[in-house]
Amino acid sequence: MMAGWRKTIALSLTASIALSGCYALDPEMKRSVEQRKAQQLGRPSAPRPAAPSVESDAAPPPPLTTKAAKNIPAIDVRRLEVVSGATELPVPGAAPALPPPTLPAPTGEAAWPAPAGPADPAAAMFATQTVNAVATAYVLLSLEIGTHEKGYIDAYYGPPSLLDAATASPRDKAALIAATRQLIAKLDGITPDLSDPIERRRTAFLRAQLRAAETRLMMMEGTRFPFAEEAERLFGVRPELKPLASYDAQLAAIDALVPGPGELATRVEAYLDRFTIPKERLQKVFDAAIARCRGRTATHVAMPKDESFDLQFVTGKSWSGYNFYQGGYHSIIQVNTDLPIRLSRALDLGCHEGYPGHHLLNMKLEEQLVKGRGWAEFSVYPLYSPQSLIAEGTANYGIDLAFPDRTRPDTERDVLMPLAEIVPPTDDRYWQLNDAMKALQGARLTIAQQYLDGAIDRPTAVALTQKYLLFSPQRAEQSVAFTDQYRSYVINYGIGEDMVRGFIERGNPDRDEIWRRMALILGEPTLPADLLAP
Repeated sequence: MMAGWRKTIALSLTASIALSGCYALDPEMKRSVEQRKAQQLGRPSAPRPAAPSVESDAAPPPPLTTKAAKNIPAIDVRRLEVVSGATELPVPGAAPALPPPTLPAPTGEAAWPAPAGPADPAAAMFATQTVNAVATAYVLLSLEIGTHEKGYIDAYYGPPSLLDAATASPRDKAALIAATRQLIAKLDGITPDLSDPIERRRTAFLRAQLRAAETRLMMMEGTRFPFAEEAERLFGVRPELKPLASYDAQLAAIDALVPGPGELATRVEAYLDRFTIPKERLQKVFDAAIARCRGRTATHVAMPKDESFDLQFVTGKSWSGYNFYQGGYHSIIQVNTDLPIRLSRALDLGCHEGYPGHHLLNMKLEEQLVKGRGWAEFSVYPLYSPQSLIAEGTANYGIDLAFPDRTRPDTERDVLMPLAEIVPPTDDRYWQLNDAMKALQGARLTIAQQYLDGAIDRPTAVALTQKYLLFSPQRAEQSVAFTDQYRSYVINYGIGEDMVRGFIERGNPDRDEIWRRMALILGEPTLPADLLAP
């Protein structure tokens, strides 16, 4: 490690200190973050328990006898090497007790090896200590990667000392690649000694996140992977894509819903434009939509007492909406107004960016894993990681979860359309069309794969997006611009939603069980492979 890391960095996981959103390492965002941090630091805080030698507040495993503890060397999180001469193993302060994991263990390539025999308490303690140290090193490494790529860090609300250290003297990309591989090797070496199922799932999560970090660093250095391999390495899933011709039958069905002369995309755009929210009505419509998303979610999921969000309307983005989680149960939700916003986007974005989507997911990770278990790794969220497939999949699925069956059209017709001063339709064709168009979303992935793999050029990608997603030229340009910026990230929406839906609705559960399974995904170290396990 470089000299800049030779001072011990105290890891006090006080997650209420909000440090950043997506642009954590950009000067403009950092200034606003510093203002918020100063306000937070002005509040008195309760004393923290003494930090252990691995500098983590993680909940301890069962205490060892003094004799056993003396045989376990301390671990320096800066080097992750055994330090000789240690005589006692400090035990971290206890975190609130949480229930055991309830998602199934992963199978196949993502599975971890079973313990070889009866657990050795000393080995298990050392393994847990190593995981804590790797978690801290992972946070540092992630923040350093964020200095090399704007937007790599989607959220960070951990200790200010880690962010300050990362931005002060970050390692170069080659050194960071080497570090990710060393951390993966450390995890592989101690995993067989972990006997607690939740610790084993935690380790599997860390390993997958590190592999994604290695991949993204390699891409920053110029390596290009085929679309499917890139997606698998970054997000934990190898997409199986359909040929574009397989969507022709769905286009024919939509043609019957919007008959008339001219191109189908032009007809669809003209029809949907009737349901555009006037700019001066956006605030009222979105306030009402998010309030209803929250109300339906709060009926099933307990919210932190002081949770909140700020809603902002912005321009100049390749996306339509974004959640910038700030920590302390607070988010900034932004809606892009570059293009006219249709009524259907109000509930879509209210659920996806808010409840039970990104805002709720991040709050539950902070509440249950960062504060509840003291797991440092969940205080940072790298965008290009398997965590994003879970985030986008639950956020997309959350729309139907919060508004099943007729509740969505009823809410839009009776509540949102009057607020938008849109005359409600006399039939259900508007909702039938929106549902029919959702079945075309897989075409976006096929177009992205062909474009990023070099099979088609950009103008062709735009033209195919117009044809198969029924977009105007402007919306098609925005869609391809998203692919330009985020590449294989596009798989996380549709494929993630399908995987989350498959896990939650397996066996035809009732509504209470459906929400319970959603809460499990949100509050546990979940990987895409967990959703496929039997």
